[in-house]
Amino acid sequence: MSIVRLPAIPLIANDPYFSYWCPGDRLTDADTCHWCGEAKPIRGLLTIDGQPHRFLGLGDAPAMQTLRQEVTPTATECVLSAAGVELALRFTGAALPDDLDVLSAPITMVDFALRAVDGKAHECALTLSFSAALCAFGEEPRDMHAISYSLGGKNVAFLGQLTQKPLSHSGDHTTIDWGYLYLMSAAPLRCSQEGLSLCWNGNVAEEAAKIRALVAYDDIASINYFGSLRKAWCFRDGSTIVDWLRIFDARWAEIQQKCRALDKKVLDEAESIGGADYALIAAAAWRHTFAAHKLIADEAGHMVLLSKENDSNGCIGTVDISYPSAPIFLKYCPQLVNALCRGVLKFAEMPVWEEDYAPHDIGRYPYATGQVYAACDRSVFRQSAAVYPPYYLYPAGADAYNPHDQMPVEECGNMLIMLYAALRATGDASLIQAHRATLAKWAKYLCEYGEDPGEQLCTDDFAGHLAHNVNLAAKALVGVACYARLVATLGEDASAWERETARLRDSFLARAQKPGGGPLTFDGVGWSMKYNLVWDEILGLNLLPREYYAEEVGSYAARMNRYGLPLDSRKTYTKSDWELWVATMAQSKEEFRRFIAPVAAYLRETPSRVPFSDWYDTVTGKYEHFIARAVQGGLYMPMLKHWK
Repeated sequence: MSIVRLPAIPLIANDPYFSYWCPGDRLTDADTCHWCGEAKPIRGLLTIDGQPHRFLGLGDAPAMQTLRQEVTPTATECVLSAAGVELALRFTGAALPDDLDVLSAPITMVDFALRAVDGKAHECALTLSFSAALCAFGEEPRDMHAISYSLGGKNVAFLGQLTQKPLSHSGDHTTIDWGYLYLMSAAPLRCSQEGLSLCWNGNVAEEAAKIRALVAYDDIASINYFGSLRKAWCFRDGSTIVDWLRIFDARWAEIQQKCRALDKKVLDEAESIGGADYALIAAAAWRHTFAAHKLIADEAGHMVLLSKENDSNGCIGTVDISYPSAPIFLKYCPQLVNALCRGVLKFAEMPVWEEDYAPHDIGRYPYATGQVYAACDRSVFRQSAAVYPPYYLYPAGADAYNPHDQMPVEECGNMLIMLYAALRATGDASLIQAHRATLAKWAKYLCEYGEDPGEQLCTDDFAGHLAHNVNLAAKALVGVACYARLVATLGEDASAWERETARLRDSFLARAQKPGGGPLTFDGVGWSMKYNLVWDEILGLNLLPREYYAEEVGSYAARMNRYGLPLDSRKTYTKSDWELWVATMAQSKEEFRRFIAPVAAYLRETPSRVPFSDWYDTVTGKYEHFIARAVQGGLYMPMLKHWK
């Protein structure tokens, strides 16, 4: 039976800290680790008639044979065999967009089914072990505290540091060392300072023996949100992790049914658009995206969705991370797009932020306490686990930020596009109405500076500053057009904004429309993907003629490498989110499939054993940087198009 190969296999993928992957082709090829690469062993052993066999992780025992392996949007399933016994294993991360309480709960469901396949009965012992390293950062676990007890006929065990220091550090390649790891099952549990284990024993015959467990992480405090310590969305009513373990246990069959239905719906639609290649991409991106976020409630009870900028700088609520991630939310839960924007709008109206453009971020995870990107004081930022100063408390005139390293056109355009897209999808104008003056200021900035951007950074800041960036000007055009539509949707006079849109459009076409595809810069240098223009069709803006897109997208075909289309003419690396955006601009499904085939090939063939990187080389297939990032939500952009 075929085995789906991914660069890394998701097992637990709930949030930026509770995120563990197997960096191998099969679950027995490697020990699990956090997305950042820090070792976090989760091991599985099945002893059959006295002989041990591995089904998860490394060890001295021989590995079971993998018969089938599949990754769906919500689950990782594996069927293995040894010594006449077949083991079916399923890890389910219930990222259900129609049940945000369940989605936000830091809980993963684990199912086992054991049956004899040789006509004989077998004495079996199954052990699933979670190392104490899951509750530690960097150093060997020490001073751990473990307890087990009975709860409503089930066994519960938890483990954590004896001395708790919630939110004790922030950074990029950091893992959690506060809070408690939980395990719940009807099967016996073992706990010690070394870890937690499920330990089941029984006779296995042809009728399957079924075992299930819940693994969870109670982080005590999830986010410092401008001075208020917040937990995950599901805890906003005062419920506890034990309450939610009980809820998952009681709703097990229902949640599993909803997950399987979602998997089928998503994969069926993906396959209808892009065949097996796009189904693979969609499956790889789902939990990946949701696990890079934390959903909380602010003091008023409003949803706030906060991304962590993984394998980059650790920023929280980064605008140009939210922007590429937005398609998955627009498709399946559009109110979450407003939730992505809410914290940014809050910070943008604080005294310390005196700029007439949008901020880049609102802190460094898990501290949403004010932008850290381009802060004048870089000393703290360079310390990997340091907690940043509370910039939200700084007064006006503090000069906390260096204007040279900001992304003014980028972030203004991103915010206006996302907010209009959310308004169009939900009909909810409350967030927009509350911040109209700020949004108008950002739209004016785009009108003044977006037509031909000066030497500014864009979201592809790893490529450096670039003057006269055509794709950035495209974002300004789309941003102003979105603001004009936003104003009109609110029933107000949008004629002035429509005139500005027309001016920017005419200017763009006059300078960017070239035979053989548009250039990288308005002064004629190179070429680039014009991924920002995908919103023209998705949002029905009708900005540029069909002929422009046929010429532009058609020019990309000759520039494709084995693993995709380079970002632009300067390097051979690419961004997977932007590849899928320009693929969505294709004129037919056939052309679309030619664009995505190299991305699927990257997933199947890359030598880099890290969770689906969005920045990789199109020639070698090796990842450049960026692991397990929220931006892979952008791979769902094709789902927003009405394909013919």
